[in-house]
Order: sequence, then structure tokens, then C-alpha cells
Amino acid sequence: MNTQDVKQTVIGIIADQAMLEPGDIAMDSTPESLGIDSMGLVEAIFAIEEAFDISVPFNANEPQGSEFDISTVAHIVTGVEALIAEQRA
Repeated sequence: MNTQDVKQTVIGIIADQAMLEPGDIAMDSTPESLGIDSMGLVEAIFAIEEAFDISVPFNANEPQGSEFDISTVAHIVTGVEALIAEQRA
């Protein structure tokens, strides 16, 4: 799976959670700016884990303290790419 596929899949999952079209999701959008609450974020993380068969180091109780950066869509995409690379190594 190439970088563009990862990006499109992650944006699709985030768009579903935000009830927006993928074209409405900017790479510098934050989950909050897209209207995704903590429950929606957890659901998005689960969907990402399922889509890519990876385990995301995300603590829903302490999202800011997690190893996985969820501050923007771009950071989420970068984090997913890194986890996929680690799994293949």
C-alpha cells in the first residue's frame, strides 16, 4: 500500500466520523475542528486499526499523553504510515 492509499483511507475514515465528504478534510484539520468528539476519535482509531491491520498506541483516557499524535489529520496519516512500516520491518 503506497502513501497516497494510506492518506486516502485515513481521510475517508475521518470523513465518515465527521460526517463530511473526504474533499472537505484538510491535512491541517484537527479532530476538534471537524467536530469529532473523543468517542468519534476512538471509533476512528479502531477503524484505522482494522483497515490497516495495525495496533495504534492510543490511550483514549489520555489522548494528549499517547505516543500516537492525533493533533491534525496530517499527523494521523504520518503516524499510520510509521506503524505500517514498523509492522513490515
